[in-house]
Amino acid sequence: MRRIDPFSALVHADPATPELGELIAELSDRVASGYLFGGLASSRAGTLHLADGVWQGGLSGVAFGADVALVSRVTQGCQPVGPVRRITEVERNIVVALDGRPALECLLADIGLHEFDDPRAALPRLRSTLVGLSSTHDAAAVGRTGQFGPDVRVRHLIGLDPGRKAIAVAEMPEPGMRLAFCTRDVEAARRDLVRICSEIREELESPSELAAHGPPAEAQPQRRIKGAIYVSCAGRGGPHFGGPSAELKIVQHALGTCHWRVSSPVARSRAATSTATPAC
Repeated sequence: MRRIDPFSALVHADPATPELGELIAELSDRVASGYLFGGLASSRAGTLHLADGVWQGGLSGVAFGADVALVSRVTQGCQPVGPVRRITEVERNIVVALDGRPALECLLADIGLHEFDDPRAALPRLRSTLVGLSSTHDAAAVGRTGQFGPDVRVRHLIGLDPGRKAIAVAEMPEPGMRLAFCTRDVEAARRDLVRICSEIREELESPSELAAHGPPAEAQPQRRIKGAIYVSCAGRGGPHFGGPSAELKIVQHALGTCHWRVSSPVARSRAATSTATPAC
């Protein structure tokens, strides 16, 4: 078997794996581009993933050499409901202050709840609220269309601390990061999905473009899609888009006929969806 030097990798993981974040970072350091895509396995019972067998725990996937041209995009499918704020005080996963103000006060103002006297009445709105985090040091986390940019990571809001007026998120943010509260939005998700498919199509059809991961396009013959991997989210899927397989049909309509493989849903703590198309 020919040994390859990994350039990028598709990776699936069991979310219960200890020190998963550190393992993913270590694996990223082992591929030349530092680029990994994939998701966390999700199940109502035991979480399993397939890699020449049935496995539980750990990570699995496939590495690609630099000679395999990949075009990859991520869509969050969420609509910001407030301004992009700067994290000014944080303790582990507890965001204490945003723009110098108590984080809980900012949350309530951004989602239109100006008081917290009736927590039960506020719960449905709070449960549907997520946070978009970005490491960028400007307000470019939200594009001109009002959608999140590609560098934004969407995470769940997992707790509130009314005493400290703080919020807990499913991430370890750092001071200086940007945060915007958001909700899942069907129309926003549809528009964003069409957008990334259009970007993939344009990149493949433009001979002057560089492939996202791989050799220059001008060094290749006319490229065409050989296959695609679509990683969806347990919080999305057909029902979110209006019917069985509706999400995948949008992608197929935009990219045309090719060999498709739908990957297992990512865990509910991840709102992102990614599409990768090996091209040659």
